[in-house]
Amino acid sequence: MDSDEQWNESDAGILRLPSGRLIRGRGLRRPLEPGARTPSYGVYLLGKPPPEVPWASHWIRWPDFRLPADREAARAALAEAWQRAAAERVEIACGGGRGRTGTALACLAVLDGVPAEDAVDFVRRNYDRHAVETPWQRGYVRRFR
Repeated sequence: MDSDEQWNESDAGILRLPSGRLIRGRGLRRPLEPGARTPSYGVYLLGKPPPEVPWASHWIRWPDFRLPADREAARAALAEAWQRAAAERVEIACGGGRGRTGTALACLAVLDGVPAEDAVDFVRRNYDRHAVETPWQRGYVRRFR
């Protein structure tokens, strides 16, 4: 992977998975800082369609504080994001960047080999200590395979 195709690990919101994949979590209510790198692929977790972006993206209908409306489609989209993160700059984002984004990042950690029962703690230690906000989001991660 060319360094131009990777995130900088020191950038805000970057989570390093055990495999070395780097994924950026972000809250869409906070605009990108000037000069911030853009993703090559984004997964947006919102109750309504996200704004248009100039990179490849996927929308998962996922209302705030809830779970994805279509769990099978969400799993497929997250699996694709995990695969793409091996060679691309992947961004996972919701409105605030904590609940839904943290839940999705924990699911990516499970795909990366973190035991499901440890994935929420992994994301809270390495991304945001407030990630994965609700009991049902934590349960979703524990059942994610």
